[in-house]
Amino acid sequence: MNAEPARAYLGIGEVLSRLRPDFPDITVSKIRFLESAGLIEPARSPSRYRQFDPSDVARLRFILTAQRDHYLPLRVIKEQLARSGQAAADGPASRADAAGRGLLLSRRELLEAAGIDEAELAELETFGLIRRTGRQYGQDALEVAGTVAALATYGVLPRHLRAVRAAAERETSLIEQVIAPTLRQRSPGARERAGRTAREIAALSLRLHRALVENALAEAGLPAAGGTATAQADPPPGLPDGLSGGLAGREVGGASA
Repeated sequence: MNAEPARAYLGIGEVLSRLRPDFPDITVSKIRFLESAGLIEPARSPSRYRQFDPSDVARLRFILTAQRDHYLPLRVIKEQLARSGQAAADGPASRADAAGRGLLLSRRELLEAAGIDEAELAELETFGLIRRTGRQYGQDALEVAGTVAALATYGVLPRHLRAVRAAAERETSLIEQVIAPTLRQRSPGARERAGRTAREIAALSLRLHRALVENALAEAGLPAAGGTATAQADPPPGLPDGLSGGLAGREVGGASA
């Protein structure tokens, strides 16, 4: 008689222990909520206790990563899971993390996640702030859309950001010049080294940019962050808080075309 080995299931407490190092805020209530929302479907024992297998844990990591790192609504995450086949995934947890970092959004998903409308997204594309990959958008598009929406609460609209986009393109060209000799090498790790160097230079460039802006603000007599003004000031009176108000109709006197 052939007996199959019993499948290794985890209780909800064991799942919490595995997830908490990466997601400290995870709770039993959170897992139960995700189940009630239809994002996970753990098996049940005859006594009705939840039984999680490795694919359930991987799926939870996928969901939590998408929420934490990409700010996606649960409905969008559920659609991504259905489209990518994550419901049947049984690979290691690292695959779920990789999938979370590489999420692609449809146009409708981007609009909902960023809190903007069709006209506003079209404007971002017109000014070259957002680019598509085929018919889908990467996580950079979501980050750009959310940041521009936040700037719009201060009256800074997409057309005001052409200089920012041009500066970013010039910095990218400089980085490409620096790493070009590495890319020409034929060694197996050349491209990886070039990518690492490019991101290190980009991080230093961003640090320099911040320092120069802070210095210019100080020379203009404006308080430094942490003084009487804070790094994240409140929006001008009468303008909506957060990102959900979109971009249109927010220009104030402080920004000009």
